[in-house]
Amino acid sequence: MSAVIIDGKAFAAGLRGRVADAVPAFVAATGRAPGLSVVLVGDDPASHVYVRNKGIATTGAGMVSVEHRLPADVSEAELLALVAALNADNAVDGILVQMPCPKHISEARVIAAVDPAKDVDGFHPVNAGRLASGLPGLVPCTPSGCLMLLQDALGDLSGKEALVIGRSNIVGKPMAALLVAASATVTAAHSRTRDLAAHVARADIVVAAVGVPELVRGDWLKPGACVIDVGMNRIALPDGKTKLVGDVNFAEALETAGWVTPVPGGVGPMTIACLLRNTLLAAHARTGLAAPAL
Repeated sequence: MSAVIIDGKAFAAGLRGRVADAVPAFVAATGRAPGLSVVLVGDDPASHVYVRNKGIATTGAGMVSVEHRLPADVSEAELLALVAALNADNAVDGILVQMPCPKHISEARVIAAVDPAKDVDGFHPVNAGRLASGLPGLVPCTPSGCLMLLQDALGDLSGKEALVIGRSNIVGKPMAALLVAASATVTAAHSRTRDLAAHVARADIVVAAVGVPELVRGDWLKPGACVIDVGMNRIALPDGKTKLVGDVNFAEALETAGWVTPVPGGVGPMTIACLLRNTLLAAHARTGLAAPAL
């Protein structure tokens, strides 16, 4: 068999379009566009690319994007003061502090300082707790995008065996919580899991988010499984060039899986699209407006 390649880029474009279509009604009701403020500390090249892409996507959807660039030696107190000012700014609906921060800054303290109502990353302990408790709140963007792709491919996830490989606060834990809420039967695997291949073989759904290049082999997969590859790993090739690969061996997975996301072009585009969605939903919640159907 040959798996269906899930086109995350096309799905994300559709979601961004729906967000953009909903913005004019918010502007008409409030007299302003939803606002996203992104804070970038230091000169990490990858972070600069991410922030630029987020800004382009935000303005492209008709929302306001404001970047705050701070030097790498900024004090934690100064960063927290900026976050407090953004919390108090009524024109700001979403706050995103780009990670990683320099080592002298506690990321946990920064995340906890963001107003949960403006936490469009979905990382605040309040939002994490609401997700774990089955209550509404802002959900981390990457797992939210993964769930959308799964539901688009499979429809109802009730009763399906789902395996999440990885237990980070950013992807693994919220992904497992979302799948539980979708009534899947969920196993959470990680670096200490014994006989990972046996767990993969039972799974109707595999979400790989562990950061190990091509860890999941094609012959591990249950025939017809839906495979969501969150991994983004750059590996060296014999000719000195590099290649971006996921946590799943894509070529092998094509021979066994029913559906599989490519890297790049799968989960990645969904993350920014879901950030726009979260910003719009936060704006509606903060102003007491009913959330649009997205």
